[in-house]
Amino acid sequence: MTEARRNTFKSPKPDATRLLAFDLITEVNRNEGYSNLLLPAALNASSLEERDRNLVTELLYGTLRMQVKHDWVLAQISDRPWDEVDTGIVDVARMGVHQIHEMRIPDHAAVSATVEVARKRLGESKASFVNALLRSVTRKSYEDWFAPLEIISDPVEKFAIKYSHPQWIISAYFDLLKDWDSVEEELTTNNIPAIPTLVSWPGFSTQTDLLALGAEATMYSDLGARLKGNPGVIDLVRHRLAGVQDEGSQLVATVFAAAASGENWLDLCAGPGGKAALLSSIARERNITFTANEFSAPRADLVRKVVHGARVWVGDGRSISDHGEFFDAVLIDAPCTGLGALRRRPEVRWRRSLANLRELTQLQRELIEAALLVLNPGAILGYATCSPHLAETTVQVLDLLKKHPDLEQVDVSPFLPSNLKDATRSGAMSLWTHKHGTDAMFLALFRKKIQ
Repeated sequence: MTEARRNTFKSPKPDATRLLAFDLITEVNRNEGYSNLLLPAALNASSLEERDRNLVTELLYGTLRMQVKHDWVLAQISDRPWDEVDTGIVDVARMGVHQIHEMRIPDHAAVSATVEVARKRLGESKASFVNALLRSVTRKSYEDWFAPLEIISDPVEKFAIKYSHPQWIISAYFDLLKDWDSVEEELTTNNIPAIPTLVSWPGFSTQTDLLALGAEATMYSDLGARLKGNPGVIDLVRHRLAGVQDEGSQLVATVFAAAASGENWLDLCAGPGGKAALLSSIARERNITFTANEFSAPRADLVRKVVHGARVWVGDGRSISDHGEFFDAVLIDAPCTGLGALRRRPEVRWRRSLANLRELTQLQRELIEAALLVLNPGAILGYATCSPHLAETTVQVLDLLKKHPDLEQVDVSPFLPSNLKDATRSGAMSLWTHKHGTDAMFLALFRKKIQ
């Protein structure tokens, strides 16, 4: 047997980082997994060093984020329609292109290391196809590949490829920003990985405690700090004295708390518990009774771990009146498309559609109606979304005010940090990632009139 033939039959030897990244990409793309849940668990279970952990993170998040851009290149090379190619080939080829075009990895290393993953997971025949695809990618420069985009006159079509976003999301951004340069800035920012943001919980930790770890103070929230690395190893986080929360979400909670008063607060849609944790600690400091409601029992268990003994209900928020209680302040952190947090949740941009938008806006209206049934006269209602979309924000506000003359909108401006500029829309807080460095959160406040 010749030396060349012996080399052909060598066992595949993929490196652990790329193999793990590919497995996670497959789990997200083909089995509806969530990258922000799968990645920490996988890294914690591994023995990878910090440098390799960072590589896995970029390969996973980056490939998911930029997959349409990578598909645009690969579709031009493939000798068969790209939407008919085996999904395993698609995922591993995307990961290879990401290394070639978006990372500082030499072409030969990116190709050979990715092909080894294909050999291990897909077999020799499919790996051969992957090898041919990736070698074809390297025969042209990045600039040559994407020069044709500049002659596309429709900015929606061009930006969809260049910044790897669905066209309907790009159009939604333009409806609000009214300026293509601003849209381009937002799309660009969505593709920049966010540094983990910590939040101190009043009564349990302070921003000073976070800064002592070497973190950098957040610009607007006096409770937060940004710190590179794995937040899960920080003692304050592990012992549930502080949390991990985007600055925009911190502002939703603190602005709502600043506007609210009374003796009894409700978080109607507590989710995994980020805002509930912060609000419960603020309420505890002010001797206010706090209740968190969550539809999912497993998620409610997560909420219980961070609200330090506050009451947690499990049930559909639309049936909240069944408890027979009334509240002086209710926050609806409504289920939404999540278009304001695309930098943190890369797969969300591919899982949401206009059909989802219609379903979610109906759910939001039903939650609002349910909240009004348990709102005391003079009480504050907060309506928040992690989305800037008009249908999930301004349209909902106008619809609410039209249907309920017993409500009046409360201008958020007096409750915002003094250095937070250009962050309101028709009396509501409206953040943008490219302007404020936060998730694009929205918060409108209302007061139930005293008859």
